[in-house]
Amino acid sequence: MPDLPTPQDAAEAALFSECWDAVLSYADLCTSGSLTANQLATEAFTLGMREARASDFEPVRSSGRRAARLPMIPLLLTAVRNTAAAWEAEGLGHQLDPDLRLWLNSEKAARYTGLPLQRPVALRGLRDMQEADAELLWLAEVEALPLPSVARRLGLDPVVVAQELEQVRGLFRDRCHRAHLDTPMAAECRSYARLLDAVTRSSSADTPEDLSRHLATCVQCAEAAACLRLHGGGLPAALAGGIIGWGGLAYLERRRRAAEVRLGAGRPATADVDGGDPKEGGGRGKVLRHGLLGAAVLISLVALGVSMMPMGGGSGDDAASASQDDRQPVADPGSVLPSADPTPTHTASAAPSASATAAGKQDHKNPDPEPQGTSSATASTGGHHATPSASPTHTSAAAVCQVSYDLVNQWTDGFQSTVTVTTSQALTGWRVQWSFGDGQRVTQMWDATVSQNGGVVTADAADYNQSVAANGTLSFGFLGTWSGRNSAPYGFTLNGESCSSN
Repeated sequence: MPDLPTPQDAAEAALFSECWDAVLSYADLCTSGSLTANQLATEAFTLGMREARASDFEPVRSSGRRAARLPMIPLLLTAVRNTAAAWEAEGLGHQLDPDLRLWLNSEKAARYTGLPLQRPVALRGLRDMQEADAELLWLAEVEALPLPSVARRLGLDPVVVAQELEQVRGLFRDRCHRAHLDTPMAAECRSYARLLDAVTRSSSADTPEDLSRHLATCVQCAEAAACLRLHGGGLPAALAGGIIGWGGLAYLERRRRAAEVRLGAGRPATADVDGGDPKEGGGRGKVLRHGLLGAAVLISLVALGVSMMPMGGGSGDDAASASQDDRQPVADPGSVLPSADPTPTHTASAAPSASATAAGKQDHKNPDPEPQGTSSATASTGGHHATPSASPTHTSAAAVCQVSYDLVNQWTDGFQSTVTVTTSQALTGWRVQWSFGDGQRVTQMWDATVSQNGGVVTADAADYNQSVAANGTLSFGFLGTWSGRNSAPYGFTLNGESCSSN
């Protein structure tokens, strides 16, 4: 597998950090597993950067503009699609998503690489814009970044960035309208072109019945209508579908969820402005206190019952029943309940963990590499082992395991890693935990759902990879940030059992 290209300067290193997670997110949609996704993303990233660097050295045309080129992220996503097509042609299609393989061998895929005037209107319209304008449109509409972040990233004035975005939307519409008129089309489509332009300009305009019927049967005109209609919220889907092609809408949903996580949407607690620890609300604090109080009462009752039991006088059935009755009251997932038995137990609960919401992959697997936006507390039990804040997701026996931690890529302030765990026993659910010693933070994970408290990271199985055969392996990957030092993590456990390192 080729390595990622070396950044030529600080600006390109920052570009790598900004674009890599987008490329990996789409590559994961296109493949059948995290390791294959990383391979596809690396090859595509290398191809896209080579194309971008080559275009930077092309001579400027007489009009004062360089040859048309997509913004960086759409360019790299196109490279993912093209690399997947090359895999299919080279006999490596078995590593790709089956639905993608069908699409690659259809006329739909041919439109994206065929004659220029027959390519999707959104692709031609975006490519025909100034690169800075096109990048503003893509980051705001498809990547769903907040406008202050877009302004910082592009060096724009935050005060006027919203006005600039409105102007850029209008420019995109004009380019798409011209591209639609330039497209070779049937006489019926040509007769509706002027009406389509007029109807899509206003949100209050009614679509005539005959035009509506035509749009329901003509893909070409329907795509144009989606690009020309700036109102109604359909522009992001038109951009994603027109530029990326297969999986465009699934990619769009992933980027929106990633943006929500960055903004803290759906989290049970919000952080201080200066980056302090999350603050708990009064209601949550009451639940925590009541949960701890209930645990204390339970412990007292258990201790009282044990002290009143006759020594050696109980029947075997009673003794077995008492030894197995280790149930605990349900408390807030952020609280850590003391155990009535000083010996730690590792029996998983059948109830789902509040900190891990598994997401299926698009259509048949839909693994979602984006973090779920939840964060539940975990407590260290001394040494390098951590106790989960809630019971593991599914019932499974304790397993003897070996773990392999692979640092796949590393750049100025980020890194990508893969964790592979081999278990000697069959599992019907799993939770892997480890500790970072240098302040690393996991920002995105695929093939598992993640939560982190301090240096302790918890990865729970997604809903499509719960089962692992005896002597089988489970694996997942993630992106993270680091500063100063990025040493390997330690203290790996599988469902609470310590793992040895390969």
